[in-house]
Amino acid sequence: MSAQYSAAVTTARDYYNSDDADNFYAIIWGGEDIHIGLYQDSTESIVEASHRTVKHMAELLDNLSANTRVLDIGAGYGGAARYLAATYGCSVTALNLSEKENQRHRDLNQQRQLTDKIEVVDGSFEAIPAADNSFDIVWSQDAILHSGHRDEVIKEVARVLKPGGRFVFTDPMQADDCPAGVLQPILERIHLSSLGSPAFYRDMASQQGLQEVLFEEQTSQLINHYSRVLQETEQCQAELQELVSAAYVERMKKGLNHWIEGGHKGYLAWGIFIFEKA
Repeated sequence: MSAQYSAAVTTARDYYNSDDADNFYAIIWGGEDIHIGLYQDSTESIVEASHRTVKHMAELLDNLSANTRVLDIGAGYGGAARYLAATYGCSVTALNLSEKENQRHRDLNQQRQLTDKIEVVDGSFEAIPAADNSFDIVWSQDAILHSGHRDEVIKEVARVLKPGGRFVFTDPMQADDCPAGVLQPILERIHLSSLGSPAFYRDMASQQGLQEVLFEEQTSQLINHYSRVLQETEQCQAELQELVSAAYVERMKKGLNHWIEGGHKGYLAWGIFIFEKA
């Protein structure tokens, strides 16, 4: 299966399929969401803050209903898909590259009695397995960075969106004015050669006929989130050592510090984008 994926996507798939990663996110994030949270204070739980991001993004769309078809690309454990299906009655297709995450996702959907509303699909957002003009909403949270061909991801999103449909997403990005070379420690940690930027996504979206509706800049929440994850990792070290290798935990802590430092220095950007297909 991995032969159809780009090198960057294959690397991400192998990572998220690993027992270390699966157990780490299940313990630290609660196995629901794997994305940046919106924090109200520095001690708030990662689960609560991450869920707030999902709820806020949905509220920004203001047109969700039982008639809405949603595609979640890079859906992870499916926290957003379950929220959209349970709260608004949306029909959700959840596209994700990790078979391990997808199995947990399906199990949770069954437990919540949402299997009739959510279809979990193994695959890559660089080649979305869906027809043109299929979805009212394309949704993504902190996943597109893992693509080595982000321009193709945006092209695919535009292809599968219906006219008037909206693309809502977040992604850890480099700042538009980020100096060359300073993000190398972050890039090496996540096995990437670059990050997107707000200017990059605006340009790619415009080329595909997607018009910007909103960019809600929330870079401070990126710093809050990685700081909170680092704190929780250190506090849960005893629990983690039963299920996650010590080497993985040490690499994670080192990587989190790089993200926090990059955010404080103004090298990174994060926020909520909404684009609309003409």
